[in-house]
Amino acid sequence: MPEYKQFPLADTAEGLTEADIIAWQVKPGDTVTVNQIVVEVETAKAAVELPIPWAGVITELLVEPGQTVEVGAPILTIDVDPGGKAAPAPAAPAAEEPAEEEMKPLVGYGSKAVVTQRRARKGAAPAPAPAPVAAAPAPVAPAAPAVASKPKGGYVPLAKPPVRKLAKDLGVDLHALTGTADGGVITRDDVQAAANGSAAPAVSSSTVSDSDSGYDPATRERRVPIKGVRKATAAAMVQSAYTAPHVTEFLTVDVTPMMEFREKLKKSREFAGVKVTPLTFAAKAVCLAAKRTPDVNAVWDEAAQEIVYKDYVHLGIAAATPRGLVVPKVRDADSMSLKELAIALTELTDVAREGKTTPAAMLGGTITITNVGVFGVDTGTPIINPGESAILCLGAIKDTPWVVDGEIKVRKVLQLSLSFDHRVVDGQQGSEFLADVGALLADPAVAITY
Repeated sequence: MPEYKQFPLADTAEGLTEADIIAWQVKPGDTVTVNQIVVEVETAKAAVELPIPWAGVITELLVEPGQTVEVGAPILTIDVDPGGKAAPAPAAPAAEEPAEEEMKPLVGYGSKAVVTQRRARKGAAPAPAPAPVAAAPAPVAPAAPAVASKPKGGYVPLAKPPVRKLAKDLGVDLHALTGTADGGVITRDDVQAAANGSAAPAVSSSTVSDSDSGYDPATRERRVPIKGVRKATAAAMVQSAYTAPHVTEFLTVDVTPMMEFREKLKKSREFAGVKVTPLTFAAKAVCLAAKRTPDVNAVWDEAAQEIVYKDYVHLGIAAATPRGLVVPKVRDADSMSLKELAIALTELTDVAREGKTTPAAMLGGTITITNVGVFGVDTGTPIINPGESAILCLGAIKDTPWVVDGEIKVRKVLQLSLSFDHRVVDGQQGSEFLADVGALLADPAVAITY
């Protein structure tokens, strides 16, 4: 007889309460193996692929792509005994919690599942009455979703998972579109057209109103739910801005020698194939300067009423991704050579752009660098990453008239800004740190004196 189990949404990082279903990797009827990836979800920290802890046949997907699901709620049903070899199990609640030993192959599981009731589907046969004690137990039937956000106005747009993912990446609300394929199915072209501002809005019906769909024909507004990485980033920035008293200082630096040194390294045998950028030099400078001014690498512990000084640098790198801002860390960056830092930064940014940064990779930072110069911006006043005390901002490197030995020359000039928590870092320490970073970028040879 079939033996059905429900697969709950796991807490993929400590403290998460919900996630968005991005795309299913399986469909009903598919046979899966233990630890096979079955779904991609987006949490408040990153996009994560979830494996399933059982082998069997998928019988039902309980939520649609694009929906938000609470941690612990069932998201699919699987028949783990499709051949009927095992003895039938007793009937279990609709949101059965997998046994602890069954979940061991997965990382991040262990949160208690949310047990919920749901109504039977429209048109479905009523549930069988409980069998007498002496009778054989009845098989457990697959259940529908227990906890999931309701589609706007009850209307579910018709689109395949890859199209839903594309719409999410481009910020397009599928409820506001009319599909051009047979049956009103929304295609990739429909989503691209909407992103370019050339798509027609969805026709209003009794099940979806203009306000429900997010489309306002009077003002041409587009509403996008605040969730996932964007929601987490906003909460963190508000918390930091209103908790840590920010101070920001600025420094303009002639980095012509650094850029010349970079060209020499690119031609050297040791750095062949290694991508060396101004960010690489900045990362090395931050690690060296932090040793001389450890205050910037410390953190204020409000609960313990202590300042915690870190004897290591887990360097955060703010990265813009299709899903929003993430800050993955280079662990023990202070122990790396310039070449090792260059390689680590390349790997980190490549993974971030692909949206594959794991939640664990974004925890435990000590100081952060954000590079707005890649967008052609001169400088900024960055907000400190929660749990840290300083963040360095790199501006664009530009050809600028500069006085050298009493003469005006065209030089490569960079603007730096440093925001720091004034509870931990005094103006003297913040200024000394920023001056050290500037000196190292102005002349990399200064590093041998540190």
